[in-house]
Amino acid sequence: MFSKLLSDRRAIIRIMIIMILTFGFFIFLYFFNKVDKPELINQKGTEYEKAVVEEVLKDNIQEDGSRVGNQEVKVRMLSGSKKGEVLNATSASGYLYGAGCKQNMKVIVSLSTEGNDYVASVYSYDRGTIIYAFVLLFMLMLWAIGGKRGLKSAIGLVFTFVCIVFLFIPMLYKGYSPFFAAVIIGILITIVTMYLIAGFSVKTISSIMGTILGVIAAGGAATLFGYLAKISGYNVAEVEELVFLSTKTNLNVGGILFAGILIASLGAVMDVSISIASTVNEIYDKNNKLTSKELFISGINVGRDMMGTMANTLILAFTGGAINTLILIYSYSMKYNQIINMYSIGIEIMQGISGSIGVILTVPLVSFITSRLLKSKFIKIHSYDKLSA
Repeated sequence: MFSKLLSDRRAIIRIMIIMILTFGFFIFLYFFNKVDKPELINQKGTEYEKAVVEEVLKDNIQEDGSRVGNQEVKVRMLSGSKKGEVLNATSASGYLYGAGCKQNMKVIVSLSTEGNDYVASVYSYDRGTIIYAFVLLFMLMLWAIGGKRGLKSAIGLVFTFVCIVFLFIPMLYKGYSPFFAAVIIGILITIVTMYLIAGFSVKTISSIMGTILGVIAAGGAATLFGYLAKISGYNVAEVEELVFLSTKTNLNVGGILFAGILIASLGAVMDVSISIASTVNEIYDKNNKLTSKELFISGINVGRDMMGTMANTLILAFTGGAINTLILIYSYSMKYNQIINMYSIGIEIMQGISGSIGVILTVPLVSFITSRLLKSKFIKIHSYDKLSA
C-alpha cells in the first residue's frame, strides 16, 4: 500500500514537472519568434485566399488533352477581404502554379487589390483539407496500432515539427551557428522522443547519449568531408536566394548544409540507438549475471545486423531526393569525371556517407554505455522503471 502511494505521488510530481517545462518551453518559443523580418518582396495588398470555381468562362485545353495559355474563370471567394464576392480570375497552365479549373473546384486565389481595382489569379488547388486528413489518418493509425506508445510517438512527432519550425529556423535566421543550432535541436528532440518511448530508464539515458554522440559524429564527418572536398552551403541549388537573404539578415549560409545533414541523420541514429539499448536491456533482464563485456558484445552483434539496413535506408533516402538529377545525368550521357566532380553529386554522397557513419558509430557507443549503466549504480533507475511500468 505504501509503495503504491509513493509510486502515485512520484507519478503526479513527474506529470507536474512535465507540464511546467512544456508551458515554459512554449512561452519561450512565443517570445523567441518575435522577429522583425525585413521585407524581401513587396506583398502589400496581396492575399492568398480560399475560393470555389463558379464557372469556366474560357478553357485552355487542347485537342490532345494538354493545356496552353490561361483559363478565364469566375470564382466565389470563401475567405479574405472579398469573402462572398464573385470575381473574374485567370488560371495559368504551368506545372507549379495554376490549376485545371472545373466548376465547383476549390482553389487558392492570389488576390492583389488597390482601391476598387483587383487582379485575381488561381494559385493552386486547395489541397489543405487533403493534407490535414492524411496527417490525421497517420496519427490515428499510430494510435490504433501502437496503442499508448503510438500516441506518445505522435506527440513526439508534433514536438519535432515545433522544434524545427519555431526554434531551429529562427535560430538560423538570427545568426546562430547552424551546427550549434542543429545540435541543440537534436538534443531536445532526442530527450523528449526517448522519454516518451521508454520513460525514465537506463535504455532512455543510454539511447539519448548514444544518439547525441552519433549525430555529432555524422555532422563532424560531413564537415570534414566538405572541408576536404571544398563543398559548403554555398554550393547548393538555392544559394542565390540564400545569399540574398543573408544580406538582409544574420543567416550563415555556409554552415546550413552541414546542419541539414545532422538533422537528416537524427531519425536513423535514434532508431538504431533505442533498438540497441532495448536489446541489451532485455538481455540483461533475462540474465543479470552477464558481465559488461558480454552485454557489450551482445549489443555489437545485434547492431551488426542493423548497420547495413540502416545505412542502406539513408543512402536510398538521399538517392531518392536526387533522382531528378540522376535522370538528367543519364539522359545527357555525362562523362565520369564530370559526374563525380559535380557539386550536387558530391553533396548527395556526403549526406549518405556521413549519416551512415553516424549510424555505424552509434552501435558501439550505445552498446558500451548501456552495458556500463546496467552494471553500475544506475541499475536502481532500471529497477524503478520496471516497477512502475
